[in-house]
Amino acid sequence: MTIYKLALIAALILPAGAALADGDAAAGAKVFKKCAACHTATEPNNKVGPSLMGVVGRPVASVEDYKYSKAMKAFGADGMVWSEEELTDYLPNPRGLVKGTTMAFAGLKKDEDIANVIAYLKDPSAAQ
Repeated sequence: MTIYKLALIAALILPAGAALADGDAAAGAKVFKKCAACHTATEPNNKVGPSLMGVVGRPVASVEDYKYSKAMKAFGADGMVWSEEELTDYLPNPRGLVKGTTMAFAGLKKDEDIANVIAYLKDPSAAQ
């Protein structure tokens, strides 16, 4: 494959991936409505699930006043942090990544929805 073909492929693929990785917080707020019965992203209060306020960059299973499942505690036992990459792996299939979690949500299936929710979780105020 010539250098020109490689450059063309990169030019076509990279911008789409970069845009997807950035996400849209306003669109993410709409997708987050699927999560809002159990979580909040704008208040430190727990619901059925822990508050997700400040979750991006926070250690897994670290909200002090929330009782996490044994599976989630084990998943975060080595100091794992909810990075954008980890959330990208988790959100499509929470029970697949954390076997035994009590989270009943089936997951987000669209890459765009995942990127948008992560953008919203990073900065909920950007959704307004």
